[in-house]
Amino acid sequence: MKRATLIPTFAAVKRWPILVIATSSLLVAAPVAALSISGQVLGAGSPIAGSTVSLWAANSGAPKQLAQVRSGADGHFVVNASGPTDKDASLYLVAKGGHSGVDKSAADNPAIVLMAVIGNHPPARVTINELTTIASAWTHNQFIDGTAIQGPPLALRIAASHVPSFVDLATGGYGQVIGDALNSAQTPTLANFATLANVLAGCVARLKADACRSVFAAARGLAGSVPTDTLAAAEAIARYPAYQPERMFALLDVFYPTPPLRLRPTPYLPYLSFAPSAWLLPLKYTGGGYSGGGKLMFDSQGNAWIANNFTVGAQNQDHFSSGSLSKFAPDGKALSPAITGFTGGGLLGPGFGLTLDAHDDVWITSTSSNTISKFDHVGKPLSPSQGYNLNGQISKMQGIISTPGGDIWAIDMVKSQLVHLPHGEPAKAQLFCQNKTGDPLKNPCKLLAPFALAIDQSNHLWITNLLGSHVTRIAAADPGKVDTFKTGYSGSGLAVDSLGNVWVTNKLGSSPRGAWKQAEMALAFKANVGHDVEASTGVSKALVDAMTVQKPGYEGGSMTVLRPDGSEASFSPVYGKGIAGPWAVAIDGNDNVWISNLTSASAGIVHLCGFRTENCPPGMKTGDAISPPGGYVGGGMQLQADVGIGPAGDVWVTNNWQHYPAAFGKVDEALQTLGAGQGVVVFHGMAKPVKVPMIGPVRAP
Repeated sequence: MKRATLIPTFAAVKRWPILVIATSSLLVAAPVAALSISGQVLGAGSPIAGSTVSLWAANSGAPKQLAQVRSGADGHFVVNASGPTDKDASLYLVAKGGHSGVDKSAADNPAIVLMAVIGNHPPARVTINELTTIASAWTHNQFIDGTAIQGPPLALRIAASHVPSFVDLATGGYGQVIGDALNSAQTPTLANFATLANVLAGCVARLKADACRSVFAAARGLAGSVPTDTLAAAEAIARYPAYQPERMFALLDVFYPTPPLRLRPTPYLPYLSFAPSAWLLPLKYTGGGYSGGGKLMFDSQGNAWIANNFTVGAQNQDHFSSGSLSKFAPDGKALSPAITGFTGGGLLGPGFGLTLDAHDDVWITSTSSNTISKFDHVGKPLSPSQGYNLNGQISKMQGIISTPGGDIWAIDMVKSQLVHLPHGEPAKAQLFCQNKTGDPLKNPCKLLAPFALAIDQSNHLWITNLLGSHVTRIAAADPGKVDTFKTGYSGSGLAVDSLGNVWVTNKLGSSPRGAWKQAEMALAFKANVGHDVEASTGVSKALVDAMTVQKPGYEGGSMTVLRPDGSEASFSPVYGKGIAGPWAVAIDGNDNVWISNLTSASAGIVHLCGFRTENCPPGMKTGDAISPPGGYVGGGMQLQADVGIGPAGDVWVTNNWQHYPAAFGKVDEALQTLGAGQGVVVFHGMAKPVKVPMIGPVRAP
């Protein structure tokens, strides 16, 4: 029997409707009385006959089976069931066993286990195949164990919403997002996706006598257990995507040898020509005014709010940032106005200052207008048209946080002062660490161009310094109590884990060359303050030069790790491991560490084992890299600013710069609008989820 067509359009699939005896809105708003779902099970592009198809409802408890049937000779099935009693339940289908039409053996294949998560808005028809299985396993990586899916309703809703980005549940072909112009040809995600599906199809179709055994051996993760079915194999790869990825890739040639001057006879196109560094499936999203995204935060519903450094389509220059505020739904859909994003409230040119309070109100700082602005959960400005500028007492604002007690703290980078809004009330604003000497490099709190801040479990503020080799710790209850602790050079991002440890990114590393470049930055900063030149210009240009011009003996950036009392951890500083020019750091629900790199489009995001080593791959210790040597790459990442963890375990990364020379001066006309980074990149299901919004140290849901 001939194999199915190479491209997964599955035109031969019969279009059987799904009959839902209740409107789809009732699936969300109220229990469903009954439903009838029809669809088809496919493997290697061919019908799977005699597969046991079961319908499940996932929620915070154990999943509940609603119905079970067997597929016919053409792979079709009809499931009739009582609807879930939980309005937040996420529905999914599992197909076990059966016989693929391209399988030359006569017996059923017990290694076949395929899945399709359909959420609580079932489509008009459903196809279950290798693509739906991989999409479901990757998006639900933090909530799946075998055929069981279990997790918080919000997290499951978000995870299910990502599945259609990868696969068209009706046809089993590619989804709209992975097939769009950003993702189909500009990143390896589509080829990674199809290659994995082709290898799983080799087991489904038993293209070799030992095909399934070979797939399971190649999918075995660091934990050592060997999968026994195709779904378990997919889950094992999703959990350890960087563990010997060449094993699965090698099976592509085993199952589909390349004929002379022809494509491989795979059921899915395209496929990889080279083994990946990890089996990653990141997708890029844009729109809603996104341009050179900086700081990223999530609200209580998992929506992502992003501060845009630049303006869409403009010949942006770093010395005059004019960006706005963007909002994305958890599934990556832009919710803010196209081109402009959300504006008003005094917002002009935000940088790395954005936070959300317990009411989901958004607080954002501006470097161009020297203000703090406030927006509500739908993007309406709540601050006055001129913003909160404290009667002109503040300058170029950067980091801002909301505390568990309801206070807002923000940083003035140029005046090196600390702004406090008690209970979020600008009328009661206080200024601390003010410099009375006139010398920007002398400050009573040792703030030297402060950039980002965080609060720990003891109500201490921790602040990084762009022009320093230390972090400043200030007691929030008594800002006169100030301590400093040694770090590497030019600290930018920092984060506090659930144990109170502080992780700091040092953009210029810990080497003597880092000290020299930092001194150069300090001179540029001092020379520009007080003149009609943007202070950030000299700093940023020197910083870019330092990060992008690598010389012998310079290790790149580094991480300093401090204990809660400020003492340095024995393994600190951490360098190498893909840490090139680290900008931001985030902690996930396992206390593992994620780092962005603002260096080049080839630099990945870095994933380190944290202090709770029981949550790391076997054999790893704190500070070890979970990601491959160059970090996790792909998805169209450019020069990255922030990295954040969502409530479904998705890792979001903001592209800040694309062609950085265009942000500093005139370049070729064709490149003049490419200074700003394009799009936010999402690595689905990669991290242990965290509670959002992020207020105070990291918390698991």
